[in-house]
Amino acid sequence: MFVIAGLGNPGRKYEGTRHNSGFAALDMISERYQIPVNSTKMKGLCGDGRIEGQRVILVKPQTFMNLSGECLREVCDYYKINPEKELIVLYDDISLPAGQLRIREKGSAGGHNGVKSIIANLGTQTFLRVRIGVGEKPAGYDQVDWVLGRFPLGERADMLDAYDRASRAAAALLTESAASVMNKYNTAVHDGP
Repeated sequence: MFVIAGLGNPGRKYEGTRHNSGFAALDMISERYQIPVNSTKMKGLCGDGRIEGQRVILVKPQTFMNLSGECLREVCDYYKINPEKELIVLYDDISLPAGQLRIREKGSAGGHNGVKSIIANLGTQTFLRVRIGVGEKPAGYDQVDWVLGRFPLGERADMLDAYDRASRAAAALLTESAASVMNKYNTAVHDGP
């Protein structure tokens, strides 16, 4: 069993923001595999289904980004999963160009408060991540305003493609080694599958 979590902030006012890229990618997984994410429990919205023969729990924490780890700690405990091997987290990354992906098996929070909360609550930096580039904050911009802002019209199609690729990368991590998935998806914006 795997838990696949997309990070974001709940509520309509945050839909389409850079910080909700994890939610957007998880929505694509939900649609592709017909796993509704609509059951409210453990401080999140959850869905239970199968992908590539594996049972998966899809999760969108509803705690707001900075407390995402509270929800994921409860989910991991409830389903008795080992987060170091059975948790995949999709989230936005301002250190990557918009639309670029980075798959990692472990690492620091890199300044991302949602990931910082997950590390603090799980007590480990080792869990699978699908980082979705949202572009670096321009000089003079406030970081909070940047991540809570929306993509300009010209970037929206590229980001939909990135969410699709991120959802496929997460599904691939269920059956392939992390190294194999990294080789396929850790590429420049338009070079990967």
